Amino acid sequence: MSNNLYIAAAESGAGKSLIVLGFMELLSRHVKRIGFFRPVVRTYEETDSHLRLIAEHYKLPFKYNDMVGMSSSKALELMQAGDLDTLYTTIINKYKNLEKDCDFILIEGTDFRGSMVPFEFDINARFANNLGAPILAVINGHGKSPVEIGENLSIVRDTLAQEKCDQIGTCINRVEEKTLETVKGIFARYGKPGEINFVVPEKSLLQKLTMRQIVKALSASHIYGDDQYLNHDVMEFKVAAMGLEKVLKLSTDQMLVITPGDRTDVLIGLFMSMLADNFPRISGILLTGGIQPSEQLQKLMDGVTQLPMTVYGVDTDTFETAMQVGAIHPVLTPENDRRLTAALSHFEAYVDVDVLGQILRITRSRMITPIMFEYELFERARANRKHIVLPESEDERILRATEILLKRNVVDITLLGNEEKILKQARALQLSLQGVNIIDPYDNDLVHEYAAEYFRLRKHKGITKEQAFELMHDVSYLGTMMVHKGHADGMVSGAAHTTQHTIRPAFEFIKTKPGVSIVSSSFLMCFDDRVLVYGDCAVNPNPNAEQLADIAISSAETAMNFGIEPRIAMLSYSTGESGKGEDVEKVRNATRIARERRPDLKIAGPIQYDAAIEPAVALLKMPGSDVAGKATVFIFPDLNTGNNTYKAVQRAANAVAIGPVLQGLNKPVNDLSRGCLVKDIVNTVVITAIQAQGMES
Repeated sequence: MSNNLYIAAAESGAGKSLIVLGFMELLSRHVKRIGFFRPVVRTYEETDSHLRLIAEHYKLPFKYNDMVGMSSSKALELMQAGDLDTLYTTIINKYKNLEKDCDFILIEGTDFRGSMVPFEFDINARFANNLGAPILAVINGHGKSPVEIGENLSIVRDTLAQEKCDQIGTCINRVEEKTLETVKGIFARYGKPGEINFVVPEKSLLQKLTMRQIVKALSASHIYGDDQYLNHDVMEFKVAAMGLEKVLKLSTDQMLVITPGDRTDVLIGLFMSMLADNFPRISGILLTGGIQPSEQLQKLMDGVTQLPMTVYGVDTDTFETAMQVGAIHPVLTPENDRRLTAALSHFEAYVDVDVLGQILRITRSRMITPIMFEYELFERARANRKHIVLPESEDERILRATEILLKRNVVDITLLGNEEKILKQARALQLSLQGVNIIDPYDNDLVHEYAAEYFRLRKHKGITKEQAFELMHDVSYLGTMMVHKGHADGMVSGAAHTTQHTIRPAFEFIKTKPGVSIVSSSFLMCFDDRVLVYGDCAVNPNPNAEQLADIAISSAETAMNFGIEPRIAMLSYSTGESGKGEDVEKVRNATRIARERRPDLKIAGPIQYDAAIEPAVALLKMPGSDVAGKATVFIFPDLNTGNNTYKAVQRAANAVAIGPVLQGLNKPVNDLSRGCLVKDIVNTVVITAIQAQGMES
């Protein structure tokens, strides 16, 4: 079994970064200590974009210099001097230093953009040999017929055979969709059993620039717009040297407009077009010639409601600026989650990653990293897709999360809101919501059925039919009723509403499971090497002993639902029988009640946190316990302790806190923090889907 892999492009424009990203994603799900190495980068003066992408996206704990062999100028100097020993020795030494701290290293070859291009693939083959790495070649299928691709494949195989490389397989990338099956057939002629051979079609989006890439490449200065809109795709760019009417006529969605800085008519006209509903949504504007808007014009622009675009300025003239933009090479960047999601979804759609892992003979680490745990969650959700309703469609974060979830094919989603407004906002944000279901709270066929059901359930509380009908226009009530009636499997809300507004309907008619007296919450705390469950850190201020026992049992069930063996620590400021006082007695009684209700569970308490998590302390304070020193579920005595502890641990240990997960309800409804990030929403939706699976089974 090899502990490394070398990925090398056979020619320029092969789209190697997509393949590297796909393999890195696979490795990150299975390998604890993963490394990334580039034998040669173009220059030390500027950070290599591929290396920055991998290092930042996968949070690699290595310095930049540790992951680089040498610059291309130094490599060329050594080759021209015939000093290949120094060339190879320097790269090997750098690699070996990195290898000490890694279980697997992915190696990315050179970029075909320097003086070494004529013999670059041969050099990569020799690098792979000297690093003891099997090699995967990436062939550019763009603009080539199947016959030409077959010829390229034959040449690549001959080259690697001459170099006596251990060729693990070949990827033919950027193939035309219509020739996909024909190209796959080429491997029947040139392929070998046991190799990794796959074909990936062209995805035009990955060959397009973003505003961020253009602004960075041109060192442009900011004039207007929020940084988040720098991730907007630029499908084309046009020079606006004509009159405003012509500019507006030729404008298209996701276009960059390049215009002289003194063309205030064009600038104001494009701003007006972004405020109108019947004009294309451009991605941005570049003002040329070093001419900045006047003070009054800048004041006018700043006073306009934040538009989903950016305006930047450059010193170069219009013609030169257009030439520079045309010469920019598109790259994947860690800042653009949407582009990365699209790239990984595209890779996984055409490459069987499970088969890939088997051929690479990747052994899964016994430790569970946050990335591994999140991957397992997504795989479980995808295996038995559930339908989740998101009531807060007017929140931009909800729409961005929806796009990610749909692209990753994880769940089915219903958004509540006016369809025209939702699609208009999605278009302005350049989001694709293909496949989403939208229900208007004020215009749907369900409201009468739902109102009648709510009246039936709550008439004993004095609710009238008219009140029941009005409440079904409230998105929280409408979404919760969808879950209650089985029209959705779960609901996630709270990004724009209070916790009370989100969960009150669930308390009213979804209610708690039989035998559960209280709804509580838990957090899945993802550390570098394990996942723990903390409860209750978000809902109940001061539970009594019986409620605390309920929280412990619900948290244990949550742990089991997410593949964590529950060993429950009932936390207190003392361990065992040593402590006295009301607070300790509450925990002691809660432990007794929980054991009586669930004798099958492993429960210890009262116990201090250090004795619960640290084996050495457990030997001193609670020897012989099957929980002490190896607890996985931590039950805090009150909300003050739980909430502060989870936040302190999250920051101090750099842990990923997923949640809160509401537990104890008959059907899953989960609450978001109003400060949540898009990633938090995505994770909570996936968790809700898995909860629905567990309740179904």
